[in-house]
Amino acid sequence: MDTDKEKVKGKAEEMKGQAREKAGEATGDEEMEAQGKADQDEGKARQLPHDAKEKAKDLKDKATD
Repeated sequence: MDTDKEKVKGKAEEMKGQAREKAGEATGDEEMEAQGKADQDEGKARQLPHDAKEKAKDLKDKATD
């Protein structure tokens, strides 16, 4: 799995969710709003492997300095 591609896909999913949530709020559609929040959570979860990889790299770099 290429974590960079997953990070981009996750960010896109998160942004789509934000738009869907706002559209649900604007139209009073609670189901759409909830779907938007779920999309955001899915997008954030998809980004976790990349974020963990970057954190590990940062810690490694600090340890070798």
